[in-house]
Amino acid sequence: MRRLMTLLAVVLTAVSLGWGQTEKVEQTVMQMERDWAQALVKADVDTMDRMLADDWFGQGSPGGSINKAGALANLKSGSPKYDSVAAGEMKVRVFGDVAVVTGTQDEKSSYKGKDTSGHPYGPMSL
Repeated sequence: MRRLMTLLAVVLTAVSLGWGQTEKVEQTVMQMERDWAQALVKADVDTMDRMLADDWFGQGSPGGSINKAGALANLKSGSPKYDSVAAGEMKVRVFGDVAVVTGTQDEKSSYKGKDTSGHPYGPMSL
């Protein structure tokens, strides 16, 4: 699988949203996206394991999908290598106890030695 994810919907079931809390939730979700990017660069399987729900799946390019176990095994194998992953401008939308992030991503990466760098998804839903 060339890519780990193109879609991430963060379910914030423990948060009861009020008018003043929406901005805090948005900032928290954006930080989670930055943490995700750093976990890819560091090939930090433990952080990815904590971030992903057991029933998580991702859509990679060119259209294949991968579940949590496959994504973690793939990252652990060293096949994907992320030298840098940078999220562009993000927009967070909060719907009750669910937050959805849309934005772009740039990366310097390779898969099994083949360069996969670029702006692979933009614009995308993270």
